[in-house]
Amino acid sequence: MRDVGTVHALFISQLGKESPLKKRELQLDPRGIIDDKHYDTTPERTVLVTSLESYDMALRELGVEMPHGYLGENLLIDYNPYRLPVGTHLLIGSTVLEITQNCTLCNHLSALEKRIPQLLKDDRGIFAKVVSQGTIREGDTVSVTT
Repeated sequence: MRDVGTVHALFISQLGKESPLKKRELQLDPRGIIDDKHYDTTPERTVLVTSLESYDMALRELGVEMPHGYLGENLLIDYNPYRLPVGTHLLIGSTVLEITQNCTLCNHLSALEKRIPQLLKDDRGIFAKVVSQGTIREGDTVSVTT
């Protein structure tokens, strides 16, 4: 196991709301993030992890400052996990997540700037499923375990 980063911010999506709700901690179980609108929907895609590098890239390449949470992430971390292989486990707080796929491109991201989806097509985030239930808090360490 190796420590690679820290949780910068946490968000949930709510039914009927466009903007994500910032949280100080998240409760997770094998069905996803409790209180998130995607809870108990698609277990392979219940947690979206995004790197601060995605936000930095939009600012550097397009001059666009996106508010954190704009990419739809649940966890915003200061480590880039996008090139880790599917099946890799991340220990974050008391929770183990397993990377299931790279995040797909969403055209709704063009609302702020039309070039964002193309720029971040491979760098928006990764989907993960919950392997071990627990709690994730702002400031928790992110560790790669496999």
